[in-house]
Amino acid sequence: MKALLKQLIQARSTPDVGEAAAAEVIAVHFDRCGIDCQVDRWEGNRANVTAQVKSSGERPALFFVCHLDVVSPGEEPWHHGPFEAQEVNGKIYGRGAADMKGGTTAAIAAICETLASGVDLKGDIFFAATAGEETYSEGVIRLMQSGMSLPAPVGIVIPEPTDFAVITAHRGLLWLEITTRGKAVHSSMPQRGINAIMSMKLVLDALERYDIACQPHPLLGECSLSVNTIAGGQGRNIVPDHCCISVDVRTLPGQNHDAIQCDIERLLAQLRTEHPQFDGSLAVDRSVGAMETDADCPFVRTFCSAADVDLTDAIGFTTDAPHLASLGAPIVIYGPGQPNQCHQVNEHISVADLEQGVDVFKRVIRTFLT
Repeated sequence: MKALLKQLIQARSTPDVGEAAAAEVIAVHFDRCGIDCQVDRWEGNRANVTAQVKSSGERPALFFVCHLDVVSPGEEPWHHGPFEAQEVNGKIYGRGAADMKGGTTAAIAAICETLASGVDLKGDIFFAATAGEETYSEGVIRLMQSGMSLPAPVGIVIPEPTDFAVITAHRGLLWLEITTRGKAVHSSMPQRGINAIMSMKLVLDALERYDIACQPHPLLGECSLSVNTIAGGQGRNIVPDHCCISVDVRTLPGQNHDAIQCDIERLLAQLRTEHPQFDGSLAVDRSVGAMETDADCPFVRTFCSAADVDLTDAIGFTTDAPHLASLGAPIVIYGPGQPNQCHQVNEHISVADLEQGVDVFKRVIRTFLT
């Protein structure tokens, strides 16, 4: 188990490198365990990997869906190299150790150990580890659009690091890009130009006054809007003719992303009416709905019993779960590792958490499939 996690960390799967090497690590491990496995490659370095343990088919399948990619390690120095996978004082360090190669390793180990035990499965186990969850969910979208014949699931487990909390809801995201355009002139004569940055100030002021209409969620609270990047201008002596901001909106179950987009389109139209020289436009960069599973449904109740958890919870960030909704199965997010390790310098996971994750996933498999 530890060796597999270290290999996955060492198979650097940042956006600039791609997921192919990590997919091959998993494929080789499953092959050694006698489990049918397929790697789907595209664009040279992108990849998904899927595996299926066949059964008598008397019960629906249990799905484990993971992601292969990790965020970049950043510029801040690490105490242990981000891709060296060092084990120190009962912890394994490296980018992706918690998010989510630790949970992926625990799921793989549980599947392989269950098969090696010789237990008779009445339902299939389906495993997938996909590309690009940290960017645009390219891998899970490709999987769902591939036409692959997937077994009917009783439920889906996403082994993100939740510190063994059973998560049944998370917010969605809507990434917007707003661009203002102006007229470039020499900055010694600014009155002859149109300053795109000053036009963007009008947008920022309007966004600060904008309240998204929504009812608070009992677990997720309010939705949120944050302006996270801004870029504009070419030089100190040129009136800028272009400025762009990115806006991150985190939405609640049931919220309509199109309605939010229309609100901001109307906001820009109002600015055009009030300021004849204003020129601004809106583009949608990414849209992923919120996720919510009925915490009282049989799958969740049975999963909680197997995991020895009394209550379910919610998280503010987004996963690949909404892209799996068409499978029509309940989804839980559950796995080893501390959520506060995600995207952090010196990211790590404890070996004890890994071992606990394997034990819980084996119990879950036996509960649903034997």
